Amino acid sequence: MSKISVVIPAYNEEEVIVESHKRLSEVMQKCNHNYELIFVNDGSRDKTVPSLQEIKSKDDHVKIINFSRNFGHQIAVTAGLDNADGDAIVIIDADLQDPPEVILDMIQKWENGAEVVHGRRLSRQGETAFKKVTAKAYYRILRSLTGVEIPVDVGDFRLIDKKVRDVLCAMPEHNRYIRGLVALVGFRQEFTDYVRDPRLAGETKYSMKKMLKLASDGIFALSYTPIRIVTFVGFTLFVLGGMSGIYNILAEIFDWWDSFVLIIATFAMLSSGVIMLSVGCIGEYIARICDEVKARPLYIENMLKDK
Repeated sequence: MSKISVVIPAYNEEEVIVESHKRLSEVMQKCNHNYELIFVNDGSRDKTVPSLQEIKSKDDHVKIINFSRNFGHQIAVTAGLDNADGDAIVIIDADLQDPPEVILDMIQKWENGAEVVHGRRLSRQGETAFKKVTAKAYYRILRSLTGVEIPVDVGDFRLIDKKVRDVLCAMPEHNRYIRGLVALVGFRQEFTDYVRDPRLAGETKYSMKKMLKLASDGIFALSYTPIRIVTFVGFTLFVLGGMSGIYNILAEIFDWWDSFVLIIATFAMLSSGVIMLSVGCIGEYIARICDEVKARPLYIENMLKDK
């Protein structure tokens, strides 16, 4: 009999972790496969860990990976994949916005030959209009910037075959964007459509800062378009600089000095802003190179004592 691993990242989810385990267990007991539930505690500071230990003491299907501090959602997912030994692995957040019941449909498609089954959101209940609009725009911009066919309206809720997991685990990059990496590796990919529910309790742990970091990781990890834009802008400024030099000569000859000063001042402000943005873009790539060269571990585990 095949085995299904379910990876559940959790950060300060004491209000939902018991219900999350309950619903996931109910679903997995219906799937006719052996299963394991891998909860990854991403440095929670509330009662998430004691709750997980209590759950584990009553359920042999549960594994706990406990981080020494908060390493972030994508790293927590990575740790779960590293420790999963199922023939297929499901990734789902603990907050129950992604309905566990959808997993059964994913498993059926995997049994029929799919190697990746994405959960595709038809709608996102309980989220602000700003978040919905920016998310939709981001996915489409990312798709246009990269040469990778990244599915739109898809998060990290998905099922992957063990062979896909092995490929992902062989990718050691630090600034991980897992949904992009899954699209990058290929294999037979299908979709399961669903409506995303509001959070059962608590608040989202993805702050604006974390959302921007994830968005930038997706762009800079999968695309060289930003650096090519910098090259184009640099060439454009070079041409404009040459034209301003010609204008300077003509201004001396035909006494256009007042208009020349205005044009040069405007050009100087524009070019200064573009140069700063370009330096920042280059810096993003360099910072990621530094992360890889340091070769620090992606995460550090803090082993829990048995209760």
